[in-house]
Amino acid sequence: MTDVSAAIAALPDRTVLLLDDDAPLRTRLGRALESRGFDMRLVGSVAEAVAAVKESPPAFAVLDMRLEDGNGLQVVEVIHTRRPDCRVVMLTGYGNIATAVAAVKAGAVDYLPKPADADDVARALLAARDGVAPPPPENPMSADRVRWEHIQRVYELCNHNISETARRLNMHRRTLQRILAKRAPR
Repeated sequence: MTDVSAAIAALPDRTVLLLDDDAPLRTRLGRALESRGFDMRLVGSVAEAVAAVKESPPAFAVLDMRLEDGNGLQVVEVIHTRRPDCRVVMLTGYGNIATAVAAVKAGAVDYLPKPADADDVARALLAARDGVAPPPPENPMSADRVRWEHIQRVYELCNHNISETARRLNMHRRTLQRILAKRAPR
């Protein structure tokens, strides 16, 4: 039994609400966390998450930041009105400082970029319980990947308008087109 699994087994309440609109990621992460000892409840929308919280508030929550029907921060507010001691970790594919600050202000205890490793998520949930900051991730995103994620996020916010995205990023339009045509770096 690993240290993480032993710590999870010692918890009086191991319920976790996992909210993500990406079904394969939700299933994979849910199974991985369940194999470590958590009792998982998987949902794919803000509406489903709010209903699940009202039915049975979890001890932990792992929430995606951006969803098709809203925002994970909406669920954080509902969780903390029902169960103030719930420890929430936010996940996002578009990490930036503004959303991280918003997540922490809303009551999240940590903020992890996607794709998040189940061990990193479990450590973040458990470290938050002890009041100690979790250790840095074992496999953080590379600087190239962070740059690519930021460009994708701005591109999405500009409704896939290359000219507007290039202007906001202070980048030449053709350079941006070349970056967008490539695959994501690791």
